[in-house]
Amino acid sequence: MAVGLGDFLSFLFFIVLFNHGACDPFNRTIFPPGFLFGASSSAYQYEGAAYEGGKGQSIWDNFTHAHPDKIANGTTGDVADDFYHRYKEDIARMKQMGLDAFRFSIAWTRILPSGNGEVNKAGVKFYNDLIDELVKNGIKPLVTLHHWDSPQALEDQYGGFLSPRIVEDYKTYTDICFKEFGDRVKHWITFNEPWAYCTNGYGGGTDAPGRCTPSGPGNCKAGDSSTEPYTVCHHLILAHAAAVRHYHRNYKAKQNGTIGITLVTPWYVALSNKTADVDATQRVLDFTYGWFMDPLTRGEYPQDMRTYLGNRLPNFTKVESEYVNGSYDFIGVNYYDAFYAFALPLGASINSTYLNDSRVGLTVIDASGKPIGRPGGTSFFYVYPQGLIDLLRYTKTKYNNPPIIITENGVSEINNSSKTIAEAAMDNDRVLYQVEHLGALYNAMSGKDKVDVRGYFIWSFLDDFEWGGGFNVRFGLHYVDFKDKLKRYWKKSACWYTDFLGKCMTCIKECTAFTP
Repeated sequence: MAVGLGDFLSFLFFIVLFNHGACDPFNRTIFPPGFLFGASSSAYQYEGAAYEGGKGQSIWDNFTHAHPDKIANGTTGDVADDFYHRYKEDIARMKQMGLDAFRFSIAWTRILPSGNGEVNKAGVKFYNDLIDELVKNGIKPLVTLHHWDSPQALEDQYGGFLSPRIVEDYKTYTDICFKEFGDRVKHWITFNEPWAYCTNGYGGGTDAPGRCTPSGPGNCKAGDSSTEPYTVCHHLILAHAAAVRHYHRNYKAKQNGTIGITLVTPWYVALSNKTADVDATQRVLDFTYGWFMDPLTRGEYPQDMRTYLGNRLPNFTKVESEYVNGSYDFIGVNYYDAFYAFALPLGASINSTYLNDSRVGLTVIDASGKPIGRPGGTSFFYVYPQGLIDLLRYTKTKYNNPPIIITENGVSEINNSSKTIAEAAMDNDRVLYQVEHLGALYNAMSGKDKVDVRGYFIWSFLDDFEWGGGFNVRFGLHYVDFKDKLKRYWKKSACWYTDFLGKCMTCIKECTAFTP
């Protein structure tokens, strides 16, 4: 019988509050041998060096400069964490922590500055050096091939992912990566969070490339929020399948690697037991998660999407359906928080949470005033670890138990300039979040559920450039002082994770401040 989550977490809280060290019952040893523990990052949020090493311009390079009003304080990722120059010192920290793996993304425009055409040898060298440094320190690279930063040149040439031409260009780019790095990279991710990429970039206009219906609230110069998100993600799914099939056909046997895609979804809880709200909860899940999982496992979009969108949703041909179906070795899951869901009447105005074609409203407070969970650091972020269990159970049951890697899981906080670095580093809420969600993960993998999860990656290794939040939002295990030469400082959460991974936390002098 599975342990009740409430009882289990209470047990974990006792451990965290009163114990430290490798003899603690709650540490990595309760997870299966070979289970990967790591932390995540992405190129635009970390690397900086936006105009160095022959790199071409991405849509995020363009967007942050063209639309400073859409980024907190008008900041950019031109420098970010300067990981491009500091990766060796950061990898040394990873080794100190005992990370098994590090997830990073390759910037397409470092490899192909124009999106296609001539290969940039300096870009290939940078990633070769980065991968070699990870491997030398016993850290496995988990590589994302596209983390939202599409080439601006392809956007200018033919509209980027609005055109089916992107499929071949993306496959060519990924082939270069497989060929150059696949002897050491054994875990590939084709795309990160296509739902967010398509809806924010082409529906709401809040992210690059900043397209939406000009008459809508997003203040966009061009776009069509009613069709473009679905067109873009349709081509993205086809590009994903093309890369996976190409890898399986040409590289998998000799390189012995795996390839998947990373999807994101909150968990949704029906606001009431009314049939309309229960149906709405399934519908919004189909519009976020099923949008991709149904094609990957069945070769077609969810019926809810087909019903509500009609001819605005593209069709897969019979050949494309067969091509897409089964195009993964594992599924990456990014989970952060949860919402109550309720049905919107057909005449209701669109809910700004995301151009709500699903006719579902979202809230974090129920009719009695009860929040869905503990408040996180930013608005509408409520901590709900039960949602991770429910999402994993749902994936196992509905989608035939695919291998899963939790590729992102973390909690945000607003940058508070009035705090000292020592105060900011005392991130007890993040420690609690990690305990809750690792406990939830263990619960889902054990007992009667036995969901097939192969790894867990915290978002994020460092504080970074958080898209529209700029540098106002912090997710990192390590504090980055953006006002003082990007100096890195250990946070309590980094020290706790080190302890959980069985390393000597007290041997790290910066962690002694966090021991009782």
